Amino acid sequence: MDDKDLIINNDNNKTVDIEIIYKDIKEKILTARSKMLKHIDTTMTEVYWYVGKITYELSENSTKAIYGKKIIDALSAKLTNEFGSGFSPVSIRRMRRFYEFYPIWSTVSTELSWAHFQELIRIDRKEERDFYEKESIKSNWGCRELRRQINTKLYDRYLISPDKQLIIEDSKKGLIEKQPEELLKTPYIFEFAGLKENKNYLETDLEKALLSHLTEFLLELGRGFSFVANQQRIKIGSEYYYPDLVFYNRLAKCFVIIDLKIGKLTHQDIGQMQMYVNYYKKTQMIEGENEPIGILLCADKDDAVVEMTLGDSVKNVYASKYLTYMPSKEELIKIIRDEKELYELAQENEKE
Repeated sequence: MDDKDLIINNDNNKTVDIEIIYKDIKEKILTARSKMLKHIDTTMTEVYWYVGKITYELSENSTKAIYGKKIIDALSAKLTNEFGSGFSPVSIRRMRRFYEFYPIWSTVSTELSWAHFQELIRIDRKEERDFYEKESIKSNWGCRELRRQINTKLYDRYLISPDKQLIIEDSKKGLIEKQPEELLKTPYIFEFAGLKENKNYLETDLEKALLSHLTEFLLELGRGFSFVANQQRIKIGSEYYYPDLVFYNRLAKCFVIIDLKIGKLTHQDIGQMQMYVNYYKKTQMIEGENEPIGILLCADKDDAVVEMTLGDSVKNVYASKYLTYMPSKEELIKIIRDEKELYELAQENEKE
C-alpha cells in the first residue's frame, strides 16, 4: 500500500491517518494477547499448585517415602498419557515443593510466571526466596534474568554491602535502596561482557564491552540506575579529567561515578575518585539529592591501601572487585565470605 493511501478524507473534508489508527489497534491487540497469556499462565500455575497440594497431603499421611513415590509415579503416568510431558515425576515433585513453600494460594503472586516459581523453589532460605521474589516483581525480571541473579548470588552479595543489618526485614518488602552507600555490591559479575578470564584487555576494552551490553550492565548495577555519560569531560582548575562512567540512581537520588581498574588499585586512583565525587557534589548536586558516591571497580584491590587512603572520615568512595567470568559456586561463596570477614573486621575497628 502506498503512503498516500494511508490518508483518507471523510465527508467533512477531515483527514484520517490510517497508520495512526492501525498502530493504536495493534497496541490494543498486543496488550490483550499479553493479558490473555498471563491469565493462562496464572491459571496453569494454580493447577500446578493444586497438584502439589494433593500429592503433598496424600504423602504426608504416610511415614514411608515409598508411598509418596508410588502416588507421584501413578499420577504422572495417567496425567502424561492424557496431557503430555508437563506432568513427569520430576515435574510433579517440583509442584509438590511449590506447594510446600507456598501453602496458601492467595499469597502466590500473579505477577510471576510458573517459570519464575520453578527458579524460586530452588532456594531453601525463605528470606532469600522472598528477596528474589520481590525483586523480580519490582525490577520486572524475566525468568532468564532471575536465574542469572540467583546464580550470581545477588542476595549474598547484597548482604555484605555497607549498612545491610536489616536485610531480612528489607527482604520482606523487596530491595529498597535508602542510602547511596547501599548501592554497592561485592563482587560485580560481568560475564555478559564477553571478556575471557585470562585475556589481556585494557580498561578501554572493558568500558566498551560494558557499554555494548548496557542493558545487562544496568541490571547488574541494580535498580534505579540511569546512564549519564562515559568519559565525561570535567575541568578542575586548569586540567581536564575524564571519569570512566557516570550514572544517576533515582532511588538513592544521587550521582554514581565509576572508574574501571584492570590493575592493582593505588592510592592515586582513590584520591582521584574522591576528587570526582567532590566535583559532582559542588557542581552537579541540587537540593533534595544525596551526595554523589564513587565506586572503583577493580580486578584486584589491597584493602589495607583502601583503608589507609580513605581513613575513617570518607564515606562516599568505595572499592569493589569485579569478575569478567561466571565463577563456580564454591569460588563465589569464598569471595563473598572473605569480603564479609573484611567488612566485619572494619566495623569492629571503627567501633574501637
